Amino acid sequence: MPLPDLQPQETITAVTNTPYILVVDDEPDIRHLLQEILQDEGYEVAVAQDAASAREAHRARRPDLVLLDIWMPDVDGITLLKEWGEAEHNLPMPVIMMSGHGTVETAVEATRLGAYDFIEKPLSLAKLLLTIDHALKTDQLRRENSQLHRLLPIPTEPIGKTFIDAHIVNQQ
Repeated sequence: MPLPDLQPQETITAVTNTPYILVVDDEPDIRHLLQEILQDEGYEVAVAQDAASAREAHRARRPDLVLLDIWMPDVDGITLLKEWGEAEHNLPMPVIMMSGHGTVETAVEATRLGAYDFIEKPLSLAKLLLTIDHALKTDQLRRENSQLHRLLPIPTEPIGKTFIDAHIVNQQ
């Protein structure tokens, strides 16, 4: 099956916008440190101190990535992760969970709910930046793949082994 010709307006281009990251953590020192580090790395950053302000920030502008603390006083990060996943039927952006008190069970639950990764506090700057970079690149590839699937025509005849089997049956 030949690939469809892409018209200039249909070509997929890399996004050159600065990634927008939402940092959700109830500890002000961590929030502001992450904000400074990520801004120095060239990211646009917003911060939220609790689930309510995270929901509001998410409604105001969908982030490209969220750094989400698990243990917060009002609503924990796992509950917020569930809310975002259920509201969109899939997480609309990569979420990296952070915790200083996390367990293996918590990490497994977070990834089962769609979190991209789980990072323990105290945070390793190198690991954090690498995980953010990988999450953003993975999300970009996922979106490009989805766009390409929409451009492909739906096959009107069977392909692969099914096609060969049908062709043989028709010849008999």
